[in-house]
Amino acid sequence: MIFRRFLLATTLVLTSLSGGVVYVTTLWHQTLSLGEASRLLTIESGESLNQVLRRAEDQGWLSGAGWIGRLAQWQGLDDKMQAGEFRIRDDMSVESFIRHLATGQVVQYQITIPEGVTLRTAIALLQQHPKLIATPFEELSAVLSSWISPSLSPEGWFLPETWSFSAGDTDADILKRAHVAMEQLLLNLWGSRASTLPLASAYEALILASIVERETAAPSERSQIAGVFMRRLSKGMRLQTDPTVIYGLGESYDGNLRRTHLRDSGNSYNTYVIKGLPPTPIALPGEAALRAVFNPDDSNALYFVAKGDGTHAFSESLEEHEENVRRYQLARRADYRSTPERSTQER
Repeated sequence: MIFRRFLLATTLVLTSLSGGVVYVTTLWHQTLSLGEASRLLTIESGESLNQVLRRAEDQGWLSGAGWIGRLAQWQGLDDKMQAGEFRIRDDMSVESFIRHLATGQVVQYQITIPEGVTLRTAIALLQQHPKLIATPFEELSAVLSSWISPSLSPEGWFLPETWSFSAGDTDADILKRAHVAMEQLLLNLWGSRASTLPLASAYEALILASIVERETAAPSERSQIAGVFMRRLSKGMRLQTDPTVIYGLGESYDGNLRRTHLRDSGNSYNTYVIKGLPPTPIALPGEAALRAVFNPDDSNALYFVAKGDGTHAFSESLEEHEENVRRYQLARRADYRSTPERSTQER
């Protein structure tokens, strides 16, 4: 009799355990019920897997969050979960869902910093993105200075590129990567430069590249523009380039560059008055503009003038240049422009 009772009790326990295993297994393999094809799940920093599962259960995506959490913990998956945004699908099993969170494959976004924009424009562009956290102005200014040098302007020191990021990243995160990329590129180019370049430092190359970037958006012309400026620097000629003057005018520039602006000796960026390069870069130069500075063309051109179709006419003598000015500048077409059309964000 006692043996029969023991056998019955054992059978009930085993049946209960078996039923429990089946129940938990069913929970583990259940399909998510999102109500639509996919959803975006945001996991906050410090949020545990159990908290995420309870939230999912409250939203009706799954059932049995407590048991699921224990099974995930037993498999060590709870420690692998990372913060961020995850794209989850309605056809996922709970197991696939948890393993997806453990992979850290967060949703990636992209943002492009266009070539030739100023740092101020680039920061505004970053701060407008809804998935990037904007850093307060004073804090960001201090951070930028710490990366470069308090004695140098941060203008120009960030490589224009398309950058990937995840939700929760900051504008400073993107700028740091752009700065490191620019430093590395500039260092590599400077280290392999030709000894004949009339530049005293890598910083001067960065300044000149920013001018080349602003003077033309035509890829075929970059080395020609760089060559003209290199020869003018070698000969002690003034650069006489409008974009530097415009940069120096700042917010006072209304789109119309006047003769008084070109004669203004109070503008330290006025290359019609000062000799040599302006004190800082005037924009963020792209890799192509930088490479053009380190590989300028070897013609004898000393002048160029906008033709009105986004390209330029180059000349070796002042007489030829003046003829080009009469030809292209004195009878401007209605659709005249000095450089190829840039998008609104690039201006």
